[in-house]
This record gives sequence, structure tokens and C-alpha cells, in this order.
Amino acid sequence: MEQLSDAPIGVFDSGIGGLTVVKEIRKILPGENIIYLGDTARLPYGTKSTEAIIQFSLENTRFLISRGAKFIVIACYSSTSVALDIIQKSCHIPVMGVIKPGVKKVLELSTTGRIGVIGTTLTIYSGAYEKAFRELDAQCEILGRACPLLVPLVEEGWLDHPATELIIGSYLQPLKDDDIDTLLLGCTHFPLLMDSIKKFMGPINYVDASREVGVELAERLKELKMYNQAERGSLSIYLTDLSMNFKEIGERFLGEPMKDFSRISLKGG
Repeated sequence: MEQLSDAPIGVFDSGIGGLTVVKEIRKILPGENIIYLGDTARLPYGTKSTEAIIQFSLENTRFLISRGAKFIVIACYSSTSVALDIIQKSCHIPVMGVIKPGVKKVLELSTTGRIGVIGTTLTIYSGAYEKAFRELDAQCEILGRACPLLVPLVEEGWLDHPATELIIGSYLQPLKDDDIDTLLLGCTHFPLLMDSIKKFMGPINYVDASREVGVELAERLKELKMYNQAERGSLSIYLTDLSMNFKEIGERFLGEPMKDFSRISLKGG
């Protein structure tokens, strides 16, 4: 597969939150070319039916493959929760999601086995995290908390707003009361709230799954001899809808200017 080393990594999310995953991939794998697809016209996925999420995820995957992707990263927790297995079986290239890399890191860090997981309502209640811990034969107690209001607060830019800190406290108080020793941030938006979360929860272990995806992806690319050793790779961003403030929000997630972006249609898959 050495001939694929220059081919791009395809990353998709239901919106632009997945750019936090792209940010970490570019830190860890600076030479890789990346194609990012944000299905902004159909977000949020978390409120859609399982059938709709699977259909959208397959369409996203086909688009990235049509652009020459050598590896697919599903940077969407809702898609990973319900569509990962189906996409892996339907693809001729490697596919990974965002759940298992974070779970592996949590198990490295936790000493008490009392683990908190925060995410969107669909992600938390899908059972995907319980399944991932079970597949790794983990003997631990998983305490999940759905935090749906945090996503719009991040997109509004209220990262350290008093209202955001109040809502974080309301969501996380039960986890604090349950004396967890490790907290897994199970949403692409949540790393931007890390300072406020740490301020409330105090000195425990924190796992940003976005970073762990980058670490595991690097390992997989080296194993498959797909690793691109170029000095700096390109980033092309495709969105299915361009909202009024998408660029401002996207750059907040990405941590760098969004230069190469365009709107595309996925009609017809």
C-alpha cells in the first residue's frame, strides 16, 4: 500500500465540530493530506433516526472515497455509535471511529475504575461506550451524562461565559458526587470547554478523544505503510451548507485559518 502514502485521509462529521479531530491529526501527522466533509445541511445527526444516520454516513463515506481517500475517520460520535460496523463492512479501505481510541486511553489512566463519559444524548444512550469497554474486557463502572446544551454554547462562542459554567456544573455534579477518577469527553465540541470542565471537576484524569484518534491513526498508517512523510500536508474542507458564521466557528475548532473550503451536494449519494 505504499503507493497510497500521498493519498488523503478522509474525515467526516455531521457539522464542523469534527475539525477538532482534524486539528489533532494535523499536529500528530503534519505531512498527511486531509479531506474534511461536514454535513452541515443535515445536522445535528443526534436527533435523527438510526436509519437516517446510517444513510447519511454511507453517503459521506462514498464522497470521501470518490475524492481518493486512503483511510476514513468518522469524526462523529453519532455516526460512530450506530454506523461504524456497517461502514467498515462496506468499504475497501480502512475505517475508524472516535469512540474506541478514547476508551483505550481511559483504561490506561483510571485506577479506581469509576469512569465518567459526557456526550450528546444519542451517543450516551446508544450503548456504544458500554460496548467498547466490554469489547476490551474492562472491569469498570461507566457513568454517562448527556450534555446536549453544551454543543450550541460552544458554537455560540460562549466558552467561558457564566451561563456555560453554570450548565457545566449542573450536568457534571452527579459525576463529581460519584467520585469518578477519569472523565472522557465524548463529543467533538467539548475539548473547547476543557478549561471550564477542569475548573469544576478538579484534579482527575481527562481524556480528549480527538487527540487519541490522531495517535491511533498514526499507528495504523505506519502499520499499513500508508504514512506520508511530507513536511506539511494540505487540508480541503467540504461543507453541505455554508451558514452565516461557519468560518468563524470552524476556525475556532481548527485552531488555524480555513483557507480551502467549498460547498458541495450529496444528493444521489
